[in-house]
Amino acid sequence: MKHKINNLGEQDSVFNQFMAEIRDAGVQTDSLRFRRNLERVGELIAYEISKVLGYERQAITTPLGVSECRVLAGQPVLATILRAGLPFHAGFLNYFDQAENTFISAYRIHHNDEDDFDVEIEYLSSPDLEGKTVILCDPMLATGSSMVLAYRALLARGKPRHLHIATVIASAQGIGFLKKHLPSETTIWTGAIDAELTPRSYIVPGLGDAGDLAYGSKK
Repeated sequence: MKHKINNLGEQDSVFNQFMAEIRDAGVQTDSLRFRRNLERVGELIAYEISKVLGYERQAITTPLGVSECRVLAGQPVLATILRAGLPFHAGFLNYFDQAENTFISAYRIHHNDEDDFDVEIEYLSSPDLEGKTVILCDPMLATGSSMVLAYRALLARGKPRHLHIATVIASAQGIGFLKKHLPSETTIWTGAIDAELTPRSYIVPGLGDAGDLAYGSKK
């Protein structure tokens, strides 16, 4: 089975309105709105992912009788790379509100050349993942190395049954990297795929630094 890639921006919907505002340098000056738009994109991707999960029938008692409803057979585990992933993660948690959660700290270590860096995983907080469906989300998929390292770190908590990768904007290079280094049954969900990546691994046209836009610049 090959990796399945879902580019939600290819179809016209209100999703694209939120994507336009996330990219817009003028709208980005309002950090509250930027965070909310990341959250809304997370909500809509969560809804799309919900369509491919397992369901079961459950008898629900109403004030007037019993209704046979189809409900999730199990909740996914929501995994997020800090810090830009937090508002994006909140959107998923709004919809999968009974899900377990995993948090991963990853950062770039720059060398003498600012364009030369490694990605380091510093911290992992996670439940047991063995046999579970995991949604691993990060707003920006640039080189893809952070996502792959995060997945490998998750394996210390067990091997997921299925992995969903969710991102707001991906680079074509990053998508290619995931296809080479993640399990073939991985499903990738994104709002857009941009063609260019700068020498410092920023996506163009992209949106800038999602973490800084959401929470302020860092030293």
